[in-house]
Amino acid sequence: MSEQIPSARMAVQVAAAKVREFAALTPRIGLVLGSGLGRLSGRLEDATEIPYARIPNMPLPAVAGHSGKLSIGRLGGITAACLQGRVHLYEGHSAERVVFGVRLLAELGCECVVLTNAAGATTVKDLPGSILLLRDHINLTGHNPLIGYRQPTEFVDLSAAYDLSLRAIALACAADLSIELREGVYAGLTGPSYETKSEVEYLARIGADAVGMSTVLETIALCDAQVRVLAFSCITNAAAGIAGAILNHAHVQAVAHLGAERMEKLILGLIPRAFGA
Repeated sequence: MSEQIPSARMAVQVAAAKVREFAALTPRIGLVLGSGLGRLSGRLEDATEIPYARIPNMPLPAVAGHSGKLSIGRLGGITAACLQGRVHLYEGHSAERVVFGVRLLAELGCECVVLTNAAGATTVKDLPGSILLLRDHINLTGHNPLIGYRQPTEFVDLSAAYDLSLRAIALACAADLSIELREGVYAGLTGPSYETKSEVEYLARIGADAVGMSTVLETIALCDAQVRVLAFSCITNAAAGIAGAILNHAHVQAVAHLGAERMEKLILGLIPRAFGA
């Protein structure tokens, strides 16, 4: 068994120890709520809410729509931990800092993490307000959170990064709830600038259905921790060059709020199916 670099592992362990002082529940599932999608945390029962500022080593988000709170409680009868907001490479954080939150969820005991994000569509297949279930991703950030994390280096298999059985449950649940849901590929870029028209055309050609500035590094870190991953994109806008494209963060937040109700309904429906006794 290879050894993790002590400073990186210890920072997460210290954070987890402090969280356990606030909340006695051990979460089975974790959720990361992206731009405009934070309302799901309000559905937690018996919840303890911890501001990120009270968690040692926890990076603090500075982007609108990311409130910066960890809530631990029960969701659909299953113990859950909910990260309201994340940090991004474009805020000046390293890849290691970007994935600190999901590594904390793994350290707290989460067996699975549900990642959500707001994303732009690269084609007309997905309209603003629709939900995309991620079946794969393309990492175009130029970063990887595993670099230097283990000595000696281990090579992590990402061929099934997004859990197949959980995806099947999500699709079945969406059908039962009459929620339109299709699978697609997410391209992760650094931001903070939106993509050019030519970049969007390129992304569509290489198989990306959606593009955003988060999620892929978190998925890599969770796969390294052997935590199952399920991920959803709320399509908030058409990317540059697509008819009707509106490229500003206020619009992204507004449309994410509109799609949040369907996202919330879907996640609440699938959790008991996937993790119930």
